[in-house]
Amino acid sequence: MKSLYIHERSEPDEDLYFFAYRVRISNVGEAPVQLLSRHWIITDGNGEVQEVEGPGVIGETPRLEPEQAFEYTSFCPLTTPVGSMHGTYRFVDEEQQSFDAEIAPFTLAVPGALN
Repeated sequence: MKSLYIHERSEPDEDLYFFAYRVRISNVGEAPVQLLSRHWIITDGNGEVQEVEGPGVIGETPRLEPEQAFEYTSFCPLTTPVGSMHGTYRFVDEEQQSFDAEIAPFTLAVPGALN
């Protein structure tokens, strides 16, 4: 997981800080799986929490063979210069058994905002 502050789309005077993040999802299992949905928990620097849920990622529900990966870039606006994200991806296997894959917390921060 990699995040990047997007200065050009941010308006700090209006408490708007825009971040991009790049995700690589890899199938480390032994059978094909398909991503069904995402659930993000976004926390700003004031401790305010926002949850985002929805089908797929960037309008796609990729099917991944074993050892196959899928990468995408998405965006997140915050009202503070520092925040974090974490969550889960819901997958289904060929037997239609669903499971969640945890997304470890990662930081969203304006350069220089953290020492």
